[in-house]
Amino acid sequence: MKRAIIFDLDGTLLDTLEDLKDSLNVALNRKSLPERTLEEVRQFVGNGIHKLIERAVPEGTFEEVVEQVFQDFRSYYLEHCEDKTCAYPGIPELLEELERREISVAIVSNKADAAVRELAKTYFPKVRVAIGEREGIARKPAPDSVFEAMRLLGVSEEEALYVGDSDVDIATAKNAGLPCVSVTWGFRREELLRSLNPAHIIHQPMELLSLL
Repeated sequence: MKRAIIFDLDGTLLDTLEDLKDSLNVALNRKSLPERTLEEVRQFVGNGIHKLIERAVPEGTFEEVVEQVFQDFRSYYLEHCEDKTCAYPGIPELLEELERREISVAIVSNKADAAVRELAKTYFPKVRVAIGEREGIARKPAPDSVFEAMRLLGVSEEEALYVGDSDVDIATAKNAGLPCVSVTWGFRREELLRSLNPAHIIHQPMELLSLL
């Protein structure tokens, strides 16, 4: 029996892609750089904001311009991260059932820590452990944020399960010594997830309950 579930945020609990795309294109437009489509942004996300910006700007963009786009994105996204974002269908009900079963929940993300905490507060106010990119905690797929979440929840590796939607999440779970449950409703295609051999694949949130 698992005592804790550690969730990725973007593409797992929340559909954040539209707000990420809009914020990215605002930042790109400010530097007269070409916009990116939703499908392009879907492929760019997963390794933190700076990597998103590096992938989105044209090849050969000067580093100082990359940094300006990065700063513009951060400031704009923090103000607009809830414009179109919403929880995936079934996620609120899943979290309610986990609470009823007294299973602890944490969120770990490569998104900026301030945005992670803001989104968690808005959409999942009962989730007390929400960790984003910040000083002293290496980005996923490093296991640092997962270890910190387990420490705060007071659980061991044997008592925890990791849930995410991407190749980065599968690697993160492996590095942390946790089984990974990959979800198919997020930002990566099922074929890619299957090729990386996660412990489980689910297609609907409530399917997670059968794995506990």
